[in-house]
Amino acid sequence: MAVKQISERTYWVGAIDWDRVLFDELVTLPEGTSYNAYIVKGSEKTALIDTVEPHKKEELFKNLKELGIERIDYIVSNHAEQDHSGAIPDVLKAFPKAKVVTNKKCKQMLQDLLHLPEEVFKVIDEGESLSLGDRSLQFFMAPWVHWPETMFTWVPEEKVLFTCDFLGSHIATSELFDTTDENRAKVYLETKRYYAEIMMPFRNFIKKHLALIDRLGPEIIAPSHGVVIKDVEFMTGAYKRWVSDEVKPMVIIPFVSMHESTRHMVEHLTSELSKEGVIVRPYNLITADLGNAAMDLVDAAAVVIASPTVLAGAHPAVISFAYLTNGLRPKTKFLGVIGSYGWNGKVMVKHVQETLKNIKAQWLEPVLVKGLPREEDFNRLSAFAKELAEKVKAVSTL
Repeated sequence: MAVKQISERTYWVGAIDWDRVLFDELVTLPEGTSYNAYIVKGSEKTALIDTVEPHKKEELFKNLKELGIERIDYIVSNHAEQDHSGAIPDVLKAFPKAKVVTNKKCKQMLQDLLHLPEEVFKVIDEGESLSLGDRSLQFFMAPWVHWPETMFTWVPEEKVLFTCDFLGSHIATSELFDTTDENRAKVYLETKRYYAEIMMPFRNFIKKHLALIDRLGPEIIAPSHGVVIKDVEFMTGAYKRWVSDEVKPMVIIPFVSMHESTRHMVEHLTSELSKEGVIVRPYNLITADLGNAAMDLVDAAAVVIASPTVLAGAHPAVISFAYLTNGLRPKTKFLGVIGSYGWNGKVMVKHVQETLKNIKAQWLEPVLVKGLPREEDFNRLSAFAKELAEKVKAVSTL
């Protein structure tokens, strides 16, 4: 995509990956993605903020040529992950006098990941500034959004804050700004998906970084994926809700059913919870987009895992989802297990509970059924739904 000016002296020079469908061989990308890199032109020096995935480096160089960039003094690396740093060796080859500006921890990671030599680095500390002439770069450490070495770069004269992955989204678009109502809806959903899949485990760290943004008061936030954010309050407001301890009266039911018995249980529980006035979302883990389930984990007050027993444990797809959930550490308040078994259902419950050991939530008494559920089993599920609905509504404030 062509170069885009985002403020008086700041330009987008990154690359769009229109048809990428998977990130880290794990995260689905229904809207593609972008690798955003930016140029800040000062009266004396020029800085490149982050780079792109190595396979997109030709687009970066094409944009630098289009912008007439003949000299780069600083390559700022806000985050060492290769989708942002991977083209640094090529930029250094093209601009051998440039220095890679980053913090001490990121420097070590860049040396490990890219084998960059010692002499190319300029290491900066918290709050330090670097002059470009009539523009300046100021650096703020932002560990654990989402790696330990991440930092933000602030250009006070432009009121632009570069946050790398933080506040980003996986969107491929030629409309760089979130300016239209249609874009706002898409940007909100894809930013929430990004938060759910990438940032949610670090929500307690994120709170103080949001406070820093409030203090700086940027007019533009330029992340390294997705759109450039002009409506800063809209996006930081959404993030503040997501990282809060508040939950919705929502129950999600990730499930697998091998011979319909567990499915009958899920359908009955879904119906009963709905009657109780609770938002309920069943997800068949064999066919569901896990990104959608992850987005609901951001707000859901409760998660009920539903599984048959397989080889003295839960179904592998259920355990895979439970493993991801355990890593994402959602703020859910209640956890439950239901399912159908042939010989021993308790081993399935133990398998699920051990996999979700990092989630600090109240466990409800499981509902297990041998084979196809009977009328008394549906009655137990109805009682389970009533108890869960009361608990969920009591703690929900969103």
